[in-house]
Amino acid sequence: MTQRVALVTGGARGIGAATVRALVAGGYAVVVVDLGRDLPGVPYAMGSSEDLALLRSDLGDAISTVEGDVRDLSTMQRAVQAAKEHFGGLDVAIAGAGLATGGVSVWEQTEESFMANVSVNLLGVHQTAVAAIPLLLERPKPRSGRFLAISSTAGLIGQPKLTAYSASKHAVIGYVKGLAADLGTTGVTANAVLPGSTRTAILEACAAMYDLMSVEEFAIHHLNERLLEPEELAAVLVFLAGEGSSAITGAAIPVDGGMTAS
Repeated sequence: MTQRVALVTGGARGIGAATVRALVAGGYAVVVVDLGRDLPGVPYAMGSSEDLALLRSDLGDAISTVEGDVRDLSTMQRAVQAAKEHFGGLDVAIAGAGLATGGVSVWEQTEESFMANVSVNLLGVHQTAVAAIPLLLERPKPRSGRFLAISSTAGLIGQPKLTAYSASKHAVIGYVKGLAADLGTTGVTANAVLPGSTRTAILEACAAMYDLMSVEEFAIHHLNERLLEPEELAAVLVFLAGEGSSAITGAAIPVDGGMTAS
């Protein structure tokens, strides 16, 4: 069997890093993209160069890392070229880079803070698709290419003080549905995964926005009354990345402990 090759943005930590590790454990070669620096208007740290170095140390030649901004098409083109040069092509693209800013009513939010959500969470998905889809389509028929984007339960419901984030995540779902329609009968599918409250840096930032004592307080919104772990999201993403998910396309799949069940 030919080794499958994946690209993961936002892969330095959180759900992204858990997904990279799970893909490698499943036999994939992976190109990992992350910013490696902080962003203006975002009040918490982004994935760092050190986070990427830790992945390289742990996973060795199974991965190739690229530092850069997912909003920049040239970054994503470099990442796709790395997949081709190092691993011979591309089967899966996972647009996982994202952030959340807010903490105030949306009419009080600065333009810089508002646009950080829209540009990273939506434009980053688009630039990943623009760079990756042509290489996915280079695989011979019958293809089993996969494009996955991480949206959020905030892509289905409104949440106070997170309007820009929610709007961007709603847009990701719409983008993926349209992309799935464009891909049609090519053998490449497109789906969105919608995490609930998952133990990540973004959740820590959201807890600070709401003046919560602990991220554990978010667990009350889940039917299973606990936070999700990044590895649980990774398991779903790895399934959707695989050849056995061919019947699923254009879907928005909640992985949220029952948060959106009612």
